[in-house]
Amino acid sequence: MNDSRRAQVLRAIVEDFVATNEPVGSKAIVQRHTLGVSPATIRNDMAALEQEGYIAQPHTSAGRIPTDLGYRMFVDRIDEFKPLTTAERRAIFQLIDGDVDLDEMLDRTVRVLSGLTRQVALIQYPTVSRARIKHIEIVGLGPGRILVVLITDAGQVEQKTVTTTSPLDEDAVRGLRDQINAEFAGRTLAQVFGSAPAAEAPATESSDPAARDDSGLTQVRAAVVDLVAATREERIIMAGTANLARSGSEFGEKMAPILEAFEEQVVLLKLLTSMAEDHEEISVRIGRENTHESFSSTSVVAAEYGHDAGSSARLAVLGPTRMDYPTTISAVRAVAKYVSSILDRG
Repeated sequence: MNDSRRAQVLRAIVEDFVATNEPVGSKAIVQRHTLGVSPATIRNDMAALEQEGYIAQPHTSAGRIPTDLGYRMFVDRIDEFKPLTTAERRAIFQLIDGDVDLDEMLDRTVRVLSGLTRQVALIQYPTVSRARIKHIEIVGLGPGRILVVLITDAGQVEQKTVTTTSPLDEDAVRGLRDQINAEFAGRTLAQVFGSAPAAEAPATESSDPAARDDSGLTQVRAAVVDLVAATREERIIMAGTANLARSGSEFGEKMAPILEAFEEQVVLLKLLTSMAEDHEEISVRIGRENTHESFSSTSVVAAEYGHDAGSSARLAVLGPTRMDYPTTISAVRAVAKYVSSILDRG
């Protein structure tokens, strides 16, 4: 579509349909947009756009609505985005930033993004392979039981209860904590995970197996490896599904498959992973461009975050194809930058 006026007509149809959820006619375009042409000229442009597959007529005597192809052309031609207000930027900073661990920060992030866009927000848990173990805390819980807590410099916290072969007093727990931190603190998660068999090898000077077992060192080493493995699990955090329900009339019978897909983490992970292959700062998938059939009536806007922190992953907004794309793209971009800056600070 090379005709600039037809591009303007298409933009008018998309903007009006997003705002009203009603088919758009030529008279409405003339009234709401300054294109400098008559309704008859607009009708001719609309006929051409319909023939090329950019718009469609839902029923006889109705106006036109954008097709997936029309939305795609509209998105590809966006040359400016609505900036976030000062209040919105302040809200993002105040809610996401702060002395919180990674789990809480990601949970806050999806809630902020869902609130800004009034859509479903998704965030992929980062694979923090280059993150380092900051500290390992060991706490006595009672006879023969201790709690092992792993903390990374990316703010991730994992914990596991370990049963020891014999009770450990406070001095023994303190010595075990010092020894395990001397061995693991400062190492990257990839180093620990990649050398798991070696990590289980004893590092004590004593060669007496019973002494090693009684110290709890073997069990704690194994627990550290398990906790590192837990940080590498791929997970999705989601918020705002109620927003999808408010748009239920736009999905009709397709709502149930969408909700079912939400329950399958692997489906959402595949969706975000496939969008990473677009190699775009902001990736937008519209309707049937989505690889999973359940999302064929939705649009997804995604961005990478944390790429400078060695914890690259993606966050996204999912909603109906009748989406305010400029505002959504601006929000996704801004939130991704905020999260990245927080992760980069460590």
